[in-house]
Amino acid sequence: MTTSQRKIEHLHLCATSPVESKKMGAGFDDIMLVHKALPEISMDEIDLSVDFLGNKLSAPFMIASITGGHPGTTAINAALAGAVEELGLGIGVGSQRAAIEDPEQEESFRVVRDMAPNAFVYGNIGAAQIQQYGIEGVEKLIEMIDADAMAIHLNFLQEAIQPEGDRDASGALESIREICKLKVPVIVKETGAGISLEDVRLLKDAGAAAIDVGGVGGTSWSGVEVYRARDREDIISELLGELFWDFGIPTVPSIIECSSSLPVIATGGIRTGLDIAKCIALGSSVASAALPFVEPAMKGKKEVEESISQLLGELKVAMFLCGCDDMRKLHSAPTVITGWTKEYIELRGFDAKEFALRSEKSDFQIV
Repeated sequence: MTTSQRKIEHLHLCATSPVESKKMGAGFDDIMLVHKALPEISMDEIDLSVDFLGNKLSAPFMIASITGGHPGTTAINAALAGAVEELGLGIGVGSQRAAIEDPEQEESFRVVRDMAPNAFVYGNIGAAQIQQYGIEGVEKLIEMIDADAMAIHLNFLQEAIQPEGDRDASGALESIREICKLKVPVIVKETGAGISLEDVRLLKDAGAAAIDVGGVGGTSWSGVEVYRARDREDIISELLGELFWDFGIPTVPSIIECSSSLPVIATGGIRTGLDIAKCIALGSSVASAALPFVEPAMKGKKEVEESISQLLGELKVAMFLCGCDDMRKLHSAPTVITGWTKEYIELRGFDAKEFALRSEKSDFQIV
């Protein structure tokens, strides 16, 4: 199967099948923002804007990498990008590997920049492929969409489940180090299994400009591969995908692991504006999501805009109820962590005082 065909198959499965985390959520239920009964601000004057990697966004939200690489994805990327341009946000393209293998697929990616000439747009290629393509190959991907940044995705869980997956991760860190010498910032992103403190330290040393935690709680690419295996009657791959469906670090604890080291994009199960507010309060710079926009994008730009606007309206209400009229104040909003997330971070050795120091957060409680 070609990469292009696999891309349209993935998109169809995400649009029609239950592919989200089954047993383990992202962790947002364990996070409470302390309510401020006297907010002393005007909700109409709340400023959602944020600076991210030298770019101004109207709100701390981006559409995460979704698709590209097949003619059937062009209209979807056009709708997503058009909405982002209208709202002043950011967007990532899907893996550009298909365009390297088949230049005829480049238009499905170029349309993003065509429809969003002023938006923050980042490219995307897998860590498993950069050794093969090298700096020259990645530079071509950047030029393809006039990218403001380049994302290197770590999807070794999915690669391990896919029969056609690339299971050789040796030398990936050194390849990332080379790519980080490029003229644009490099974002290293997980795709659903989260990133630990140990790994983010290595990535920071390698020159990464930001981390997208891509935690457990949203789309499970192991789960997506279950459906593909079922269609092929590949019982071994299906059982393997089921076993590792929820493997990894959920989004919330992964934010806590990473947020003191580099700017963080919080991805993985973000479904409401309240989720976004919690991500920012925990130390993220911005949040992003992909799956909630697949179906709206199949309808058109207007539907994508409406979905995003709903999220941003919810974010503004959350900020109002916390007495925060900008992102700086939300970042330091009083926050309480309970439940499984509390147990996780304590077992990992993060106490409240240490987290407060690491995240420069003055009002933080673990109960």
